[in-house]
Amino acid sequence: MSDTIHALRQALPYVRLYKGKTFVVKIGGRILQKRDILDALVEELCLLHQVGIRIVVVHGGGPQATELSRRLGIEPTIVAGRRVTDEQTLEVAKMVYAGSLNVDMLSVFRAHQTPAVGISGVDAGLLTAQRRHKKRIEPFPGAEPVEVDFGFVGDIVRVDPAILESLLASGCVPVISPLACDERGTVFNINADSIAEAVARTLSAEKLLILTDSDGILRDVADPTSLVSYIDIAGIERLRAEGRLTGGMLPKVDGAIAALRGGVRRAHILNGTRTGTLLMEIFTNSGSGTMITERLTPESAAATPSAA
Repeated sequence: MSDTIHALRQALPYVRLYKGKTFVVKIGGRILQKRDILDALVEELCLLHQVGIRIVVVHGGGPQATELSRRLGIEPTIVAGRRVTDEQTLEVAKMVYAGSLNVDMLSVFRAHQTPAVGISGVDAGLLTAQRRHKKRIEPFPGAEPVEVDFGFVGDIVRVDPAILESLLASGCVPVISPLACDERGTVFNINADSIAEAVARTLSAEKLLILTDSDGILRDVADPTSLVSYIDIAGIERLRAEGRLTGGMLPKVDGAIAALRGGVRRAHILNGTRTGTLLMEIFTNSGSGTMITERLTPESAAATPSAA
């Protein structure tokens, strides 16, 4: 009982601080693969909603798209961790992202009696995108760069938050799937990290929370005890220069940096597969993942409610 009371007392200042604020939560596709993990995470999101925090969810779905593609006899083409999207792959993306995955997430919110509405970037002109230009990239570090046409992969040009503001004002949780289109109605596959960052900036969110299947930023990827709890943009750039940031962590830190420079107060990278991680990161002094600030100060490192 005393531990419960202590936890509630520690959480209360944060509840007061964040009531009425907007959090954008990006959920990676790997987290969505297991129903029990998704159920526990959505339960935590619903608790945030119940204490008055405005929640916007953006989800990925790469593993699920790959699985369906292979079941349909379509072998995915992925270059340097980026999916090439031809016409067949785009159809798969539509079925998975705006279809089965989004509906499955909404069903879990429904089970926890929280109103959620599934949308994509196509809905109500939320996202306007343009086709990604051909790029010369290294297929893997040290390889000869090759020119890659990513097909129906888009980059975000504009965010119109009207539909999000309307849903939030009515007490709903928007759940955004990673699709968008251009002015002519051409649909594109969009990186979910990019959507989360752009939406967070547009809504002037208090926090961007990037949930993945790793504990956060590690100084040594082989050592899970080397978690970096607090870091600023300069610190991230040092880690990048030292080669300590690789693979899927790179777009996540890039999204966090863009969000912070665009006015979001805090960005967090944490393990969404661990029950309680989200609440611990938000409502305790110690946190559970990596908190990123534009500039690291003694106040932000202390992670007190006045600075968190």
